[in-house]
Amino acid sequence: MRKRHGLGGWLFLVLLVIASWFGWREYQRLLREEPERFPWTELSLADPIGPFTGRKLAALGDDGARCRALLGAIGDADRPAPSRRAADPACGYDDGIALRPDDPAAWRYAPAGLVTACPVAAALALWERETVQPAALRLLGTRVASVEHFGSFSCRRIYGRADGGWSEHATADAVDIAGFRLADGRQISVLRDWNAAGPDATFLRAVRDGACDLFATVLSPDYNAAHANHLHFDQAARGATGWRGCS
Repeated sequence: MRKRHGLGGWLFLVLLVIASWFGWREYQRLLREEPERFPWTELSLADPIGPFTGRKLAALGDDGARCRALLGAIGDADRPAPSRRAADPACGYDDGIALRPDDPAAWRYAPAGLVTACPVAAALALWERETVQPAALRLLGTRVASVEHFGSFSCRRIYGRADGGWSEHATADAVDIAGFRLADGRQISVLRDWNAAGPDATFLRAVRDGACDLFATVLSPDYNAAHANHLHFDQAARGATGWRGCS
């Protein structure tokens, strides 16, 4: 009996070593081929969206130089913008990115001249490639040509109140999306189409849901009446710890 137990123990150890070896090989393969799966790998905007991509994007708020380098590495058409300061010291930014200022081949933001903080620009680049354009082709049969917005930077407190916390717009860490113009000329409006039946409403919800994987906060008309005409995306610092909001 003792001999049989001894052989069984050795067999268990051999199987454990073999399983560990195969597990290690699979882990190394995933690190090479699917690094977006892991929280400890470096962010690359060339990778697909993974479960920790949103956290990594929000963390770029502490490293503007790295954020700009990540955008440059994918040949993005966005460009660094001058710093901006306001009368209130709580407002302004040093990591501004001008979105698509001089690339006629890229999709456009309308009106032109949109500047956001770099982590927002980085998230928008992924959102366009991984969410918006695939959803437009799948649901609407064409591509998005331009995105209509209500702006990013605004030196104000949350909901424009006289006191209380500062809005993420105060540092350009937020952007409000009002609608989309398609390559075939059709226009999709959050205000008009969110509660309508059909593929336009389905598309709006698809791009909202995709944004939830990339931004710290995503608010839509489902959240409250103040967002009836736009989708609010922001990169609040809390997003780097996984505390996210999506509605």
